[in-house]
Amino acid sequence: MNASDRYDIVIAGAGMAGATFALAAAQGGLRVVLVDPQPFSAQLAPTFDGRSTAIAFSTFRMLDALGVGEGLRPHACRMDRILVTDGRRPGAASRAASSAFLRFDADEIGDRTNGEPLGYLVENRRIRAALAEAITAAGIEVRAPTAVAAVDTGPGVSRVTLADGAVLEAAVVVGAEGRGSLVRKAAGIDTLGWGYGQSGVVATVGLGRDHGNVAHEYFLPAGPFAILPLTEQRASLVWTETTRRAEALKTASEAAFHAHLMRRFGEFLDDVTVVGPRFVYPLSLQLAEQLTAPRTALIGDAAHAVHPVAGQGLNMGLKDAAALAEVLIEAMRLGEDIGSEIVLDRYARWRRFDNTMLAAGFDGFVRLFSNDAPPVRLARDLGIAAVNRVGPLRRAFMQVAGGGQGDLPRLLKGEAV
Repeated sequence: MNASDRYDIVIAGAGMAGATFALAAAQGGLRVVLVDPQPFSAQLAPTFDGRSTAIAFSTFRMLDALGVGEGLRPHACRMDRILVTDGRRPGAASRAASSAFLRFDADEIGDRTNGEPLGYLVENRRIRAALAEAITAAGIEVRAPTAVAAVDTGPGVSRVTLADGAVLEAAVVVGAEGRGSLVRKAAGIDTLGWGYGQSGVVATVGLGRDHGNVAHEYFLPAGPFAILPLTEQRASLVWTETTRRAEALKTASEAAFHAHLMRRFGEFLDDVTVVGPRFVYPLSLQLAEQLTAPRTALIGDAAHAVHPVAGQGLNMGLKDAAALAEVLIEAMRLGEDIGSEIVLDRYARWRRFDNTMLAAGFDGFVRLFSNDAPPVRLARDLGIAAVNRVGPLRRAFMQVAGGGQGDLPRLLKGEAV
């Protein structure tokens, strides 16, 4: 084997979580390689991923610390307010607050966040482009298009066989290739979870008037419907439908899709035009039973794939990346074997509770708010009203959503590793 085929870490998956982890690990002095079945350039196409992501203010600190934030900021729309409404139709948030109304305002926690917004809305293709540029600038090796075909873990080293026949050696293999992670399967890590019988319909629209950096989330009988502010007077729409209806929307004519969209919008926003393709993503919960195995660690959707109701999926994955990078870099500096069970268990213990509690919370949230039974509606309306009226509780929710609570990795504090 050539010395060029030996690494500290082989990362399966060059998506957003994998690429961010690669940058963090390389910044700390670890030799890494990214492996992905897609050509790296394919991830930058507008048709590759039509979603937008709410990046928490703490996560954006991490991107700044990795040198990605500056290039991303022109494409990031501040989210200064979030208006949450429980109703039978959109538009209620534009009226005076009711008992089923909840308002989050960044100004309320501005003294703790140095004036940062609640988060930033960024199109995934922009995030991918910024990460690709940073990966290239850092000189990080990318092997693509090829996939991990097999992982053989032995004493002191893992051997990773690629689909193109190449064999790589590393102290640690990181699974960052999403829900169907081969690294996770090779490690014998089982998953638990279930489908929701729902799909997320995603489209970008141009707006007839300024959105004012306000995100709206409506809980309608079919499921959540979100209007998320983007740059250039646009918004990303994410709404939940039954899988059957979502598939029908995916194949509907532009006129039919627009008509259905306007019924969802009501009269809340004027002169809405659909920009670009529409996307449909099946919704389910999937949790890996373990985050680590011998010489193996999981991050991102390979470890936990959650419902997008709170927009926290990528933030959870990037927090994984920050924590794992910090653990491995510190171990390297102490002269430890970075792939040893004792080192990898530090990462698992750091992230296990947070990931499990968030996933369970999102699942409960979906079940509570995708239910139109009158007693359930009454209970949640009372709960929304209570949270809205209790300032400290509302501010605590904002801190948690912004990723500013708990035992944060250094990168999420804006500190280099």
